[in-house]
Formats: sequence, C-alpha cells, structure tokens
Amino acid sequence: MNESIFLAKFWGWYLIIFFLILSLNPKRIKQIFNDLNDEKFLIIFSFLAIIVGLLNILFHNIWEPNYKVIITLIGWSSLYLGLALFVFPKKTVVWLEITNIKLVQVVYTLLFLVGIFLLNVVYNIIPV
Repeated sequence: MNESIFLAKFWGWYLIIFFLILSLNPKRIKQIFNDLNDEKFLIIFSFLAIIVGLLNILFHNIWEPNYKVIITLIGWSSLYLGLALFVFPKKTVVWLEITNIKLVQVVYTLLFLVGIFLLNVVYNIIPV
C-alpha cells in the first residue's frame, strides 16, 4: 500500500475519532490540559509527538499541492509541538491553553473536516 494512502487513512480515522471523543466527553479536554501541568505526562506526551511527527516526516515529506501536503503538515506540526513542549514546556502549555480557550470549537471542527477530507480521498465517498 502506498504511504500516502496509508497515512491518509490513519490520520483521517484518527482525527474523526479524536473529534468524536472530545465532542462526546468535553471533560476530557480539561483533563488533558490539567495533565500538561504534570512534568511526567508532559515529557511522555512531547516524546510521543516528536516520534509520531518524525516518523510521519521521514516516510512522507511530500509537498505536492494536493492531499499529500496535509499529511506532511500534520507530521511537521506534531514534530514542532513535541519539540516546543520539550524545550519550552511552560510557554508552550500557556500558548496551548490560550489557543484552546479561544478557538477550541474551530480547531476541533477543522480537524474533523480534514479527517473527512482525507477519508474521502482514500475511499472516494463523494466523487470529486
């Protein structure tokens, strides 16, 4: 299977599941942000984000003007967030909290739409 198709499936399903979990259980969002104050959780979370981002970039660093650039941007975003949390934990957590408070519904809706788009590319649900 092509790496782009595999990653489009992975990120598409992941983003939709992530959206549904946070929509059906909004307390989970507050719990995640509370856990970011725990250094052990923060270190584990930052390492996982770095690993996921780096693997995504190493297998798929394609900058074509189609769905493939979305997959690449997800990888770079994950790597950037992981590095920021690891190198500047307090500043990054404050930034994430401010962003979350102001844009939580917009961000989660956009992630949901990106997930739907990626799955549509793979499964051709709505022909383009």
